[in-house]
Amino acid sequence: MSFMLKEIHEQPEVIKKMVAAEADKVGALAAEIKARGVEYVVMAARGTSDHAAIYGKYLIEVKNSLPVGLAASSVYTLYSGKLKMDRALVIGVSQSGQATDVAEYLQRSKEAGALTAAITNVDGSTLTKIADHSILCHAGPEKGVAATKTYTSTLAALNLLSATLAGDPKAKDRLLECAEAVKKVLTIEDFCKKQAERYRFMQGGFVLSRGYNYATALEAGLKLMETNYVGMRAYSSADFQHGPIAAVEGQPCLLFAAPGKAFQNMLDMAKLLKERNADVAVVSSEDAAFENAHVQFKLEATIDEELSPIAYIVPAQLLAYYLAVTRGLDPDSPRGLNKVTLTR
Repeated sequence: MSFMLKEIHEQPEVIKKMVAAEADKVGALAAEIKARGVEYVVMAARGTSDHAAIYGKYLIEVKNSLPVGLAASSVYTLYSGKLKMDRALVIGVSQSGQATDVAEYLQRSKEAGALTAAITNVDGSTLTKIADHSILCHAGPEKGVAATKTYTSTLAALNLLSATLAGDPKAKDRLLECAEAVKKVLTIEDFCKKQAERYRFMQGGFVLSRGYNYATALEAGLKLMETNYVGMRAYSSADFQHGPIAAVEGQPCLLFAAPGKAFQNMLDMAKLLKERNADVAVVSSEDAAFENAHVQFKLEATIDEELSPIAYIVPAQLLAYYLAVTRGLDPDSPRGLNKVTLTR
C-alpha cells in the first residue's frame, strides 16, 4: 500500500488521538484568549495549511464572533511592515512546523504584542519554539508528499479550539463522532477507484463549494493538481458566478454539497452547470443533491455542516490517489515537490 493511501485510512484514529491528547492544552489557550481580551485573529499558513486556515476563519467568525484575517506573510518578510497586534491572536499553521515565512510572521507578531499559537504535527519544531501555545496534530510521520492526515487533524484542532472557546461541553464528543463518520466515508473507496477511469484523460476542471466547505474545494483542487498535474480551479460557488462560470464548456465540475446553510446554493449551482453541459460530480450525504449530477459520490454519514469539511475531503483524497495510479503516476512523490517547502 502506498504511503498516501495508508495515511488516508489513518485519519479517523489520528483525529481521536489529537482530541484525547490536546484537549487540555486547547483549554489553556482558550482561557488565555479570554483573559487577554483578544479582539481579532490572524492565521498565517501556506498551501494545504492555508486551506485549513480558511476553514478556521469561517468557524471562528461564525461560532466565536471574532474577526479573522488570513496573513500576508510578505508584509513582514518582504516589506518589513509594522503591525499593531496587541489585541490579536496569531495562529501559525504548518504541518512540519518549519515554514519559514509563517515562523517569521509568528515571531514578528509576538514582538508586536500578539498572543501566539501554533498548530503543527511536529513537536519541537520552529513554530512550537516561537509560539506561546502549541496544538499538535498527533498524525505521526506523514511520508506522502500530498498532505492528508495532517490536513484533517488540523481541521479537527481548529474545531476543538473554536468549540472550547465557545464553551461547548460536547466539543470532544462531536469530534469523536466525526472520526467515526470519516470511517463510514472511507467505504466509498471502491467507487472512487472506479471513477478514476472516467476521469483518466481530463486535463482540467472546476471544484466548487461554499461556506465551511470552500476550504474543501480548495484542498480538493490542490490534491488533484499536485498528484495528477491537472489544472483544477477551485472557487466559492458565489465567486464562481461573478465571471468564471463563463469558462465552463463541458469540463468536469466537482461540487461539495453538505447539508446546512450552503446546501441549496450548491443544488442551484449543479443545475446551472448541467445546463452548461458540464460533467457534474457531487459529493453529498443527501439524495436531493444528486438531481443534476452525472456522478454521485454518496456518503453514508450525515455530518453537521461545521464539521463536514473533515469528512468531505476524503472522497477527493481517494479520487486523487486512484486517478494518479490509473495514469501511471506516483502519488507519493509528485514531480518537483518536497514534503517541506520553505518560502520567505
